[in-house]
Amino acid sequence: MTDDNVIVVKANPDRKVVNPSVKFTNKIPDELLQNVGLLNAIQSLPENYNFEIYKTIWRIQQLGSKRVALQMPEGLLMFAITISDIIEQFTEADTVIMADVTYGACCIDDYTALALNVDLLVHYGHSCLIPVDQTSGIKVLYIFVDIKIDALHFLETVRLNFPTTLRLGLVSTIQFVATLQAVALELEQEGYRVTIPQSRPLSPGEILGCTAAVMPDVDALIYLGDGRFHLEAAMIANPQVKAYRYDPYEKKFTQEVYEHDAMRDSRRQAIKVASSASTFGLILGTLGRQGSPRVMEHFQEQLSTLHKKSVIVLLSEIFPDKLRLFPNVEAWVQVACPRLSIDWGHAFSVPLLTPYEGAVALGEAKWLQGEGKNYPMDFYAHSSLGPWTPNHKAAPSAKKAVEKCCGSGKCS
Repeated sequence: MTDDNVIVVKANPDRKVVNPSVKFTNKIPDELLQNVGLLNAIQSLPENYNFEIYKTIWRIQQLGSKRVALQMPEGLLMFAITISDIIEQFTEADTVIMADVTYGACCIDDYTALALNVDLLVHYGHSCLIPVDQTSGIKVLYIFVDIKIDALHFLETVRLNFPTTLRLGLVSTIQFVATLQAVALELEQEGYRVTIPQSRPLSPGEILGCTAAVMPDVDALIYLGDGRFHLEAAMIANPQVKAYRYDPYEKKFTQEVYEHDAMRDSRRQAIKVASSASTFGLILGTLGRQGSPRVMEHFQEQLSTLHKKSVIVLLSEIFPDKLRLFPNVEAWVQVACPRLSIDWGHAFSVPLLTPYEGAVALGEAKWLQGEGKNYPMDFYAHSSLGPWTPNHKAAPSAKKAVEKCCGSGKCS
């Protein structure tokens, strides 16, 4: 993206304030909220990052936790020791900082936490992708880490660039969902037609790098967030829609493009080669909860039915040099991160397929099937195309997506 694609918008000094509306039940006792020592300790953390320290302390006290694990992406690790010190000062628990790489909500590492005799895992920066009632015998508290930004600058940027006649689709990562929804409400009041898409079990407006909803009724897709990884999922799922990105840190607004034809050609060729393979390697991702044993078993059954050989390999991270150590494997299906195949599949010496692509190669699914005939980005969606995704055939009574996870074990 060149500087010609960048628009910097100055804020209007005479503007009203748009505040995100975050709804959650506050059961924290007053004596904790009014603890001066705790308040002073919290002030050592950045003011615009909501680490929900009061809720965390209260949850630890409720559970009587003795060992608490803190897991967060690398961008938040700089705050881990401060949070650890606060927890140990104001509770009777000791803490463990889990510093292994954490790419997303799929990387929650409850198994390691359990092995460390942890009785509460606090996972920062991601939504409740793995429900707290499905973790391995320990309590989990999800802290989204809402980040306060200049919402009015974002709103004014949208006003400047789009007329009310255009239909807008707004998406973001979980840190900015509350702001996104507040801005959407303001835009609707001004006459804009705004869509906040939802791909359950994600929250309205939330997207992941592997999961984004199809938006057939929008003219422009606007992503609130830094980087392109999550936005690209929405672009892949909606190739017919122009995409834009608002970076809340640099306050820059850019139009983004994606090489859809090149990606599709590359993936179609990999599928074609894999379809004639007689020996498949099945990779079960072991980085947190990336891997799905149920999906792995599904592919084992499919390959057995087709009289093809298979070998299961467990890997926390997947590299070309590692897979070259298996010369007899003619094609791989990795049940870990679909974007690894989409973004980097060309770097591997034999086809490295996503589960969807594996289903196509084995004749179980059609190439570019589904609504709009687009490449599906539905890996964690309840309404996914088939049993090659972890949440396919999930309970139909999916609860309304929550904007805050209380950690009580009732969220889904």
